[in-house]
Amino acid sequence: MLKEFQEFIARGNVMDLAVGVIIGGAFGLIVSSLVDDIIMPVVGAIFGGFDFSNYFLPLSSGVTASTLAAAREQGAVFAYGNFITVVINFLILAWIIFLMVKAVNTLRRRLEAEKAAEAEAAPADVQLLTEIRDLLAKK
Repeated sequence: MLKEFQEFIARGNVMDLAVGVIIGGAFGLIVSSLVDDIIMPVVGAIFGGFDFSNYFLPLSSGVTASTLAAAREQGAVFAYGNFITVVINFLILAWIIFLMVKAVNTLRRRLEAEKAAEAEAAPADVQLLTEIRDLLAKK
């Protein structure tokens, strides 16, 4: 059983998946920072200085705070501003992944076209014999 587990772990797909999950987690943090620290302040400045992160609806009468963190301490809140920020994070992350996949697909198509062109090209000795044949045919 231990040997079987070692074979499972040693497979390339498992290691690739592990690396992908780790890189994806770090990439998610980068995108969150991009949205929270760069994009949302610009959006807030364009639309009059508001901040999506503090948009909420109190779900109980005891919530009187003006910030989301303080309101959560007072009671239940419907934090739709935070949801908007998370949706923007997702859309940016999805767009970046789309662009990465598109670039990889373009590269794959180009490499496949080059391989197909190489496969169609005749070997050098066949090309030389064809040229000799054509020259002899002209005489």
